[in-house]
Amino acid sequence: MSEFDSAAFLNRTPALPGVYRMYDSLDKVIYVGKAKSLKKRLSSYFRKRVDRPKTAALVRQIAYIETTITNSETEALILEHNLIKKYRPRYNVVLRDDKSYPYILLSDHRHPRLALHRGHKRAKGKYFGPYPSGKSVRESLILLQKTFPIRQCSDSEYANRTRPCLQYQIGRCSGPCCAKVSDEDYQKQTDLVALFLSGKGDEVIERLVHEMEQASNQLEFEKAASFRDQIQALRRVQEQQWVSGTNAAQTDVVGFDYRNGIASVHLMLFRDGKLLGSRSYYPKVPKDTELHEVLQGFVSQYYLAQQRDGQLPKEILVGYHDEEWQVLQQALTERASHQVQIHKPTRGEKVRLLKLANDNAQNAVTSKLLEASTAATRLAALQRFLDRSEPIRRMECFDISHTQGERTVASCVVFDQDGPKKSAYRRFNIDGITGGDDYAAMAQALKRRYGKQTDDADMPDILFIDGGKGQLSTAFAALDELQLANEPLVVGVAKGVTRKPGLETLLIGRAQRPVHLEKHESALHLIQYIRDESHRFAITGHRNRRDKARQHSFLEEIPGIGAKRRQSILKFMGGIQEVRRASADELAKVPGISKTLAQTIVDRLQE
Repeated sequence: MSEFDSAAFLNRTPALPGVYRMYDSLDKVIYVGKAKSLKKRLSSYFRKRVDRPKTAALVRQIAYIETTITNSETEALILEHNLIKKYRPRYNVVLRDDKSYPYILLSDHRHPRLALHRGHKRAKGKYFGPYPSGKSVRESLILLQKTFPIRQCSDSEYANRTRPCLQYQIGRCSGPCCAKVSDEDYQKQTDLVALFLSGKGDEVIERLVHEMEQASNQLEFEKAASFRDQIQALRRVQEQQWVSGTNAAQTDVVGFDYRNGIASVHLMLFRDGKLLGSRSYYPKVPKDTELHEVLQGFVSQYYLAQQRDGQLPKEILVGYHDEEWQVLQQALTERASHQVQIHKPTRGEKVRLLKLANDNAQNAVTSKLLEASTAATRLAALQRFLDRSEPIRRMECFDISHTQGERTVASCVVFDQDGPKKSAYRRFNIDGITGGDDYAAMAQALKRRYGKQTDDADMPDILFIDGGKGQLSTAFAALDELQLANEPLVVGVAKGVTRKPGLETLLIGRAQRPVHLEKHESALHLIQYIRDESHRFAITGHRNRRDKARQHSFLEEIPGIGAKRRQSILKFMGGIQEVRRASADELAKVPGISKTLAQTIVDRLQE
């Protein structure tokens, strides 16, 4: 490879704003950057003395550089963000998160529904948020359900109810699907929950107190008691869910910490003076990166992401401030419908909020370091136990899940030296076998996973099979058919007679040599973790597949029966079980169902 001629390149580089892409000898983008002056910025890489190891390592790998001129530095910032997202260069700070903010949606129906919403706001209704994660939304919905008896079921479930569900029985829904509440009373609760989610909790309590006193004066003591209970529950929700009393109307607080190669950015979202929630992010940080680059890289990638459009706060608090932030601030203001300020607080309550975010970021890094230390110790113990000279680079584990043979799903989870690699997890829907035949399911999953394997980097060093000798023999038979060039070491994990953790028997290799490890052994703890993760992943996949199948009505498969006729049949007959028991004559009594169509339904059931 010829050496990159930096002098000739710099002679033809303009002193204009733009973006540059650095490539290695394999034509792979290794770094993307922006500059107010391309000539001045790129010249800094090729000085005789480069004081940063990261820059020196980067320059040694440059084969050529491409530049794109932009109209302004702000435009260059946005283009840089898009290119980093596209190429994910190894020397850039990369944020591994592309999800949009989740919201709570109060739908625009006769009986509105409370639900989590993510993505474009196409559904009609009121949106509350944004929240930092789906988990914080779900926790809020659970707390709200205990306080406001608003339905959270899906529209299809609501439309097809003929009697109240369990949520009504335990007092967490007022039962609008079965007319257990008047439209007026339901609307009152809807108005209250909208006020509460808008940050007007005190006004909600005042209204409820008024309703309670009014009911008491009219000697409606049961009604007054229900209002009293609702007030008490509402006050508990305020205490548990939000920190109130701040002046942060639409403010994001960005805490940051970086130690031993691990960076954590802790984001706290305040809306209407209340903390909606917080979340820690762990961006990928190249070695020897300056700390200000990490924080600026995160903030620009996070807020310039398309998923945040229309959701930007008015204020972002950060731990330090320089002129680089002004460019990002201008870009965010142009995207938002309001002024966005990025600054470091110097006094008052906002300093306390930033310290709280920084403390959370430090705690997150400490937890990650402890987790990494434990993972490294367990991996080293497993390597010693298996007597391997080469380091264990990748491990995979398979498990099978079904309910009496129904909707079988096989899982494949992947672990590397850093722990679970969830982006590489896979599920296989198993079809074409006898229900309950775990051996055939395992064989099919292995053949589908490794049948077209071409990249050795994706082949595991260790392959764990959740099962005993039968499962292991099936696995070896499947691998023999595939004739893999680099077959992994196969280890069976057989549960003990009592199926208690710590009593597992490990079956090593083709000889299926049985080995028992002591309960306290770190190697066993790692194997249990991998096995349990594959079990969890398989069960989740199976339940989702099974529940989806059970929600599917056989009526949907009959020509001539659309959504309205299906709903009419179910309401008239009183449910799917009554339809299954009905004769053709009984079905013909349903409005809109002819004798011919009724006979077709009965014939399909008999099939």
